[in-house]
Amino acid sequence: MVHVLNSRTLLTPTDPERSRAFYGEQLGLSVYREFGTGPERGTVYFLGGGFLEVSGRSQTRPSPAVRLWLQVDDVTAAHEELREKGVGIVRPPVKEPWGLIEMWIADPDGVPIALVEIPTDHPMRYRPGI
Repeated sequence: MVHVLNSRTLLTPTDPERSRAFYGEQLGLSVYREFGTGPERGTVYFLGGGFLEVSGRSQTRPSPAVRLWLQVDDVTAAHEELREKGVGIVRPPVKEPWGLIEMWIADPDGVPIALVEIPTDHPMRYRPGI
């Protein structure tokens, strides 16, 4: 068995400065660490229980199979804050048939990002008898 000590999602954007502005300034993710110099330097952001590393430069956009799922405590407040910061909202908050409240945005390279609120009575948070 592989003993995983840490993990992170790595994105190699087409425009690193634009992506750092999006994740750091518009989304407001806190920086865990930075490494290297120049425009392709790496920036690692706290991402709840994980990390998001934005580093290097790619000539192509990420695969449509890449998506980010970010749990927030109040998706309606996140919607207002991001809209005020000029983040394009792909889809405003909607309560899904499975009970989660989701909204969708995209990063500058089109990576879909779900911001998800888990209601207090949802099975992902509430387990009767435990």
